[in-house]
Amino acid sequence: MTPAAPAATSTITRVLRNRDARLCLGAVVVSGFGSSAMWLVAGVWVKDLTGSDGLAALCTFALWAPTLVGPLLGTFADRTRRKPLLIGVNLALGALLTSLLFVDSPDTLWILYAVLFLYGACGAITDAAEAALVTSAVGRDLTGDFNGLRMSANEGMKLIAPLAGAGLFAAYGGARVALLDAATFVLAAGMFTLLRVREDAPARTTKSWCGRTAEGARYLWGSRQLRPLIRAGGLTMLTSGISGAAVYAVVEGLGHSPAYTGVLYVVQGAGSVAVGVASGALLQRFGGRRFGGAGIALTAIAAALHALPYDGTALAGSLANGLGLPCVLIAGMTAVQRETPQALLGRAAATANTLMFTPTALGIALGAALIETVDYRVLLPVLAGARLLIAMPLLKAPPVAATSRRPSA
Repeated sequence: MTPAAPAATSTITRVLRNRDARLCLGAVVVSGFGSSAMWLVAGVWVKDLTGSDGLAALCTFALWAPTLVGPLLGTFADRTRRKPLLIGVNLALGALLTSLLFVDSPDTLWILYAVLFLYGACGAITDAAEAALVTSAVGRDLTGDFNGLRMSANEGMKLIAPLAGAGLFAAYGGARVALLDAATFVLAAGMFTLLRVREDAPARTTKSWCGRTAEGARYLWGSRQLRPLIRAGGLTMLTSGISGAAVYAVVEGLGHSPAYTGVLYVVQGAGSVAVGVASGALLQRFGGRRFGGAGIALTAIAAALHALPYDGTALAGSLANGLGLPCVLIAGMTAVQRETPQALLGRAAATANTLMFTPTALGIALGAALIETVDYRVLLPVLAGARLLIAMPLLKAPPVAATSRRPSA
């Protein structure tokens, strides 16, 4: 057995021995399954009803749009106790999804778009609340292990759930997929109900909503521990969006049909599942900055490999991208959870999510424009160089950077 295997086993064991960690992870898995199925089916549903690619693409926009105000939404997680908030929002989502039973024609698509928008808004709230609750439920020393397994679970659901959702849609229609998703949120709410965690009610304040939101952003950006990781994560995801827009050009250069992109994404997903399992041990050994920097360096290698016209290098590049891309995201969120005072954690986590994930959409738009004028065999090596520049400051950091504890509030 390789040295990585015992480390991965240790990571899984440490989390699964913790009752509350098991419940939190179970809630993530079941709700993630329903969400992944619904997100795919929404676009297919609109395409089936209208025949319009543009209207189908609006489904993704409706889901992403609320993340632009993620820090404002994340403030909810600091205004009330997180466990009741997660229970309530998950139950509300379950009820909301039942309204999709009325979507049966182009004239009723506004219901679907409204639900997807609210879905995205609730997702920003629950992501912030979960990030804050995990530190209380599983302890700060297990956050790295938990975040890695959560990443593995999410990536695993992305491989399985879309196929299940597509099959269910083909057999019974979109309404049944919506009911499946609703059931997963109700089940997740039940798991959060079983958590044995005590939370104090947040202190009352006279500050405005925007003022409270700004507190989280100022803390995040003012931290010498957190700022480098969040900045590197956002820049990496920006380049990821650009390279993602070039994937069809890569496949065409290999001489395959567009359907071959599915193979590349499956290989990438498998890499993400693997690194998520091992991330807790790797974070502990190398520290957050070096772990994140090494992951970004792997994505640089991936971009260079994708510029070569061979199936083997394309598959190796997808695997390297899957292994590398989650590292800085896991390291960044784990650092936020460990370094941020509980009273600010919801807002800080929401701001970190916005800064790290929103650039992906900007990168896709930029990549779509660039790929029309720049050969992918030139664009991808340039991205590889840019990623190495992003990684360098993190790789120079001392290995203990991610294991430090937060300062007192």
